[in-house]
Amino acid sequence: MTTEVSSLVRTRENTARVRRGRGHWTAWAFLAPIVIYLLAFYAYPLYRNLDLSLRHYTVRSFVQGDAPFSGLDNYRDVFADPAFGPAFLHTLTFTVVSIAFQFAIGLALAVFFAQNFRLSATLRALFLVPWLLPLIVSASTWSWMLNSDSGIVNHALGLIGVDPVNWLTSPDWALTSVIIANIWIGIPFNLVVLYSGLQAIPCEIYEAAALDGANGRQRFWRVTFPLLRPVSAITLLLGLVYTLKVFDLIWIMTKGGPADASTTFATWSYRFSFGSLLPEFGPGAAVGNLLILMALFFGLLYIRFQRRQA
Repeated sequence: MTTEVSSLVRTRENTARVRRGRGHWTAWAFLAPIVIYLLAFYAYPLYRNLDLSLRHYTVRSFVQGDAPFSGLDNYRDVFADPAFGPAFLHTLTFTVVSIAFQFAIGLALAVFFAQNFRLSATLRALFLVPWLLPLIVSASTWSWMLNSDSGIVNHALGLIGVDPVNWLTSPDWALTSVIIANIWIGIPFNLVVLYSGLQAIPCEIYEAAALDGANGRQRFWRVTFPLLRPVSAITLLLGLVYTLKVFDLIWIMTKGGPADASTTFATWSYRFSFGSLLPEFGPGAAVGNLLILMALFFGLLYIRFQRRQA
């Protein structure tokens, strides 16, 4: 009897072990596609970019794969380049100003549309158009609008007696021009995300605040804004990561000029790698890695902020 019980227990244990093994392999089978995707399109490009920045690549060595190891020489060359300071400053200015205005205008529009008035949904859908358009279309449209001779903006300024402005060809205005275009493109994203966050705030909280005598401004600063803090944080982080790497908009409108007046790390990296007949892949990859480090730094700040809030 004891032998039969022991045999039955062993059989059940073996069956459970087989089922656990099958479940383990089934889980890996479901995870395999995303793991392969991350390795192929994230891990390998990051490794390849790091390898490019640590070697002295020419066109021949890039094709043949025999570039000599140069250590941190490419990074030293980038930091010593006279264009580094202006490019870094332009990157910070472009990113901070764009995000500040995109968030402020997006939040104002989200609060406005949260009133649910007639045609609210239609107007909200129309505000998504800049976000849905391909960037090449948006950039080309802004280039036409800001053209010094035939642009509609200068024409409108002329109607009120203001002299034409060389938006895209003046070092004083080029960076401002691409910032304006980028703000216009990014407002819909902030509007959509912040509007969704507003919809998640219970109406009872507003009713309680109104009963306590809070006016509209007090309800916004003491109810709406604090409860939107988690949504605002992720909106700002995503906007920051996206804005840091904006390239096509600037390149189509100004190509980083004139005289590097609108050059950012993204356009500078492209110019190193593909902007001449003798590309410098190493310095271009080094600048790209600096952008990655900047995005990583702000991502870590976001994680720390979220832990403090928890």
